[in-house]
Amino acid sequence: AKVAHEAGFQVLSCNADPIGREKTDEELKTQTAALADLGTGLNAIGMKLGIHHHLPEMANKAREFSYVFDNTKPEVVGWCYDVHWVWKGGIEPMEALKKYGNRVVTWHLRQSRDKVWWEDLDTGDIDYAAVAGYAKEHNLPRRFTVELALEAGTKITRSAVENHRRCREFVRKVFGA
Repeated sequence: AKVAHEAGFQVLSCNADPIGREKTDEELKTQTAALADLGTGLNAIGMKLGIHHHLPEMANKAREFSYVFDNTKPEVVGWCYDVHWVWKGGIEPMEALKKYGNRVVTWHLRQSRDKVWWEDLDTGDIDYAAVAGYAKEHNLPRRFTVELALEAGTKITRSAVENHRRCREFVRKVFGA
C-alpha cells in the first residue's frame, strides 16, 4: 500500500473472500475487524479502502454486505460500488446509494438487458441516469471503472475496443466525467 500510495494511488479496492457457504456471525465479526484494521492503516498513509462485492455477499438479503457496512465507520471502510452486482443481488441501486452512498470511494459500472450482461455500457436494466444524478447531487467521488463481462446470452456485435469507446462516451455523457 505504501508503494502504491507513493505511485499516486488513492484507493485500494478489495473483495472479502467467499468461502462457499454463508459466513457465521463470528466469521463476519472477524472479517469486519480485519477490514477496519486495514482501513485504519490505509487512512494513516493517506489512502482509502473500498470494499467490492459480488453475489456471495449479497445472499440472504445482503447479510454480509450490510453487516460489514453497519459495523464499520464510513471514513474507515469505504465502498467500491459495483452497481450491477448490487442490483443482481436484489437491492435497488438507488436504495443502496441512499443507505451507503457516503462510503463510495470508487465505482464499477456494467449494464445488462433482461438480466443478461450487455456488450457495452448503455441504457438497460440499471437506471444510470438516476445513479449519476445522485452521485452529482451528493458530490460522490468520480473514480469510474467500466467492467465489460460476457455470459451465456451476451450478444457481441462490435469489437472490444469499440465497446470500450462507447462506454467511455456513455460515462462522459451520463456522469459528466
